[in-house]
Amino acid sequence: MNSVSKPFAGWGNYPLEGCRAFRPEKASAQKEIVASENSLLARGLGRAYGDAALNSGGVVLQEKLGRFLEFDPNSGVLFCEGGATFADILQTFVPRGFFLPVTPGTKFVTVGGAIACDVHGKNHHRDGNISNFVESFDLLVASGEIVHCSREENADVFRATIGGMGLTGIIVRAKLRLLPVVSAFISVDYQRAPNLDAALEKFSDDDDYQYSVAWIDCLASGNSLGRSVLIRGNHAVADELDDAERYAPLRPPSKKKKSVPFPFPDFALNPLSVKAFNAAYYAAHPDGHAIVDYDSFFYPLDGINNWNRIYGKRGFIQYQVVFPLETSRAGLIQLLEKVAASGRASFLAVLKTFGPANDSPLSFPFAGHTLALDIPFSEDLPAFARELDEIVLKHNGRVYLAKDATLAPDHFRAMYPRLAQFEEIKARVDPDNKFQSSLSKRLRIGETKSEGAQ
Repeated sequence: MNSVSKPFAGWGNYPLEGCRAFRPEKASAQKEIVASENSLLARGLGRAYGDAALNSGGVVLQEKLGRFLEFDPNSGVLFCEGGATFADILQTFVPRGFFLPVTPGTKFVTVGGAIACDVHGKNHHRDGNISNFVESFDLLVASGEIVHCSREENADVFRATIGGMGLTGIIVRAKLRLLPVVSAFISVDYQRAPNLDAALEKFSDDDDYQYSVAWIDCLASGNSLGRSVLIRGNHAVADELDDAERYAPLRPPSKKKKSVPFPFPDFALNPLSVKAFNAAYYAAHPDGHAIVDYDSFFYPLDGINNWNRIYGKRGFIQYQVVFPLETSRAGLIQLLEKVAASGRASFLAVLKTFGPANDSPLSFPFAGHTLALDIPFSEDLPAFARELDEIVLKHNGRVYLAKDATLAPDHFRAMYPRLAQFEEIKARVDPDNKFQSSLSKRLRIGETKSEGAQ
């Protein structure tokens, strides 16, 4: 199949890399590509922030491979191609009374990409990762064989592929169990916390909520360090809706999308402008309650096309970490103090509680607290990120690979102690290290095993 060479980036627009791109329309065409190429990676909608979905050797675009194949309304299990998007699932199945069991902060991701990153959402403390709802998938491996994977069949490959960042093969088809709901609305409580300690204390009430997240002011300091707005909710039931919502409970109102037409100038985001935004956001969200549609609750930024252009042509990184419960307060304080002192502007910052880890060797979450913040790119940003990494390691935390663009191999290996298990399985299904990404090359994932297998 013919390929086209063009520049690609992640959602953070950093780094930018020329990649050969294939756009198959059938699973059989994917097999032909795998048979003929030496370096490949499946690429969904490109919403990984850094270089996880880049590969100069070749990316296999999943845009034409998103069909729904079968749905069982009794079990809620959807059988679909790996390129099926969360947006299409919501559009099709919310009116039928089903919602995604776990969703990240954007619906513009594919099922295959969600499994490869083992995405989490606002309900991790209750429901865990998306992998908890994956029944099985068919994986196209380096030999050209399609391997059926589940918790009972090829279970080791199943676990390695979940959170494996696309490095075991291409997820061709998958079965995902959806969540039954009675409305397309969320019953939300807003609660302000004047500092980090107050926010962490309020998170102890999370058992009352299926969904829990906090916006956090990363420029606040002193007694206001970590001031936050907690945003927590549950799926709304019929008697919580007003008359208009009750008339069509599974059809939220349509909205006109806004757009960022061009990249902002680099000076637009600065400590003063972001500090003003943060103060306004905190003031605009007093304690209270509201019923909101699911788009407003889960995907506020999806309503703005190309919102990543706010960070200018240089782009940005999203830095997301998790600290274990026993060190999370100290780790978060040190990290927030470092960011606040640097004056690096981040108005998109999120704090959440994680529940227990799963058994996938490269899956990101474990029990603790996670912080995600966007940082505009500058020439000294990679060095600054390494300083943050040292804080994370000191407190036994780790960085999320789906958002990483700067992590060093030694830091990565210290953060993911089960890497050897993953590399052993990858070496069996991909002995020549055919499935690669710019992230895997930077972190040297699979290099030692593949060299020994050759």
